[in-house]
Amino acid sequence: MFLASTARRVHMLVRGEGLADTMSRYLIRRIEESPAIVLHTRTQIVALEGNGRLERIRWRDDRIGAIEAHEIGNVFMMTGAVPNTHWLDGCVALDDKGFVKTGPDLSREGLALAKWPLARPPYLLETSRPRIFAVGDVRGGNVKRVASAVGEGSIAVAFVHQVLRP
Repeated sequence: MFLASTARRVHMLVRGEGLADTMSRYLIRRIEESPAIVLHTRTQIVALEGNGRLERIRWRDDRIGAIEAHEIGNVFMMTGAVPNTHWLDGCVALDDKGFVKTGPDLSREGLALAKWPLARPPYLLETSRPRIFAVGDVRGGNVKRVASAVGEGSIAVAFVHQVLRP
């Protein structure tokens, strides 16, 4: 709802049949009534594409198997208790449960395997790919609380500003 207040369009992808199992009826109604939100159920991201930055997202409608590409430059994920990060395997380092490893959880060996190209170690919330950050439930070691995710997001914004400085 927050993103829909400032964005022209918010595509909400849900792997399941709908939102009723995990969300209040009040919030579901607000999502359904928002002209800025397009709800896609039984749909999941299959590819992120771009050259130096995110430019396109491909997702699959699991009901019919169709894959669509959309010119989108931002992704915000809510993974739940079981992370849906298999599509990130080979892109960023994941732990044995599928959560994204960040900062101090990345070993020297893991960074070498990921071909970390920078002289500095990853920042606190930075993944094994420079300038890509993970916060909230998707991150290994996160305490799985909204307040924690919000705090991590604030910290990540500061790091983004730092890495984008000329």
